[in-house]
Amino acid sequence: MKRVLITGAAGFIGSHLCDLFIKKGYSVIGMDNLLTGNLDNISHLFSLEQFEYYHHDVTKFVHVPGDLDYILHFASPASPIDYLKMPIQTLKVGSLGTHNLLGLAKEKNARILIASTSEVYGDPLEHPQTEEYWGNVNPIGPRGVYDEAKRFQEAITMAYHTYHNLETRIVRIFNTYGPRMRVDDGRALPAFFSQCIRGEQITVFGNGKQTRSFCYIEDLIDGIYKLLLSDYHLPVNVGNPEEITVLDIAHEVKEIVGNAAADIIYKELPLDDPKKRRPDITKAQEILGWTPKTNRAEGLKMTFDYFNEILKTK
Repeated sequence: MKRVLITGAAGFIGSHLCDLFIKKGYSVIGMDNLLTGNLDNISHLFSLEQFEYYHHDVTKFVHVPGDLDYILHFASPASPIDYLKMPIQTLKVGSLGTHNLLGLAKEKNARILIASTSEVYGDPLEHPQTEEYWGNVNPIGPRGVYDEAKRFQEAITMAYHTYHNLETRIVRIFNTYGPRMRVDDGRALPAFFSQCIRGEQITVFGNGKQTRSFCYIEDLIDGIYKLLLSDYHLPVNVGNPEEITVLDIAHEVKEIVGNAAADIIYKELPLDDPKKRRPDITKAQEILGWTPKTNRAEGLKMTFDYFNEILKTK
């Protein structure tokens, strides 16, 4: 039985990865310090013999007894509301945390996949964004703590690959949605769903004409798994290239919730907020044989069902 360590295991993406690897017959170690994660996301795994949970901060020295085949580094605050509140922790998990896990991978002779992000492209001047685009990032702006943490994460990962011949993989994740997102996540879809279900006004920043591309969680983790098992060590975009304006997605949420009369209010666009975001997934298609399969209407319905259930118990 192959053994995998997943950091950020109690988070949105990390918890779904734990499920995937358990389903595929791996022995899984989930690691999280619960800074933004929630044990409810993985509580169903605690009774399983092939699952272990370590409560640990990866910015401290990381020790895991026994062999490891794979490490997936998904520990990090990921929404603006989180990393603006925790800028130092965000920088540390992308730098010190990544360094510690790369060292562990070297010690265990394990392959490591690190979770990068479309935010390495900043507010892009190229559209759609290819992996060769170097980005347009403000390193001292409010979003810089996340953007630069991820850019450094990629740089040190490539250094370990080049200098130590370590088996590394880099996934650049675009906007993802689905069950287990936090209600108070602060990003567009959780905010729209929670506001609409509660009968509140829907908050749109700017004029709502900025675009995003939303990938359903099951499609994302399938792409991550395929990248991990591939022979490709350079960054790969994984996301859904179907682009939509923020205002249009707000209207779609209103229809799904059944609250078409909900008012939309507009607030000032945050500093350095990207105006366009759409992945070029040619590499994922050609190298991994991956393409997203879940249509947005289906994915939004499953996400609504989750948020509706969560909010009913609060």
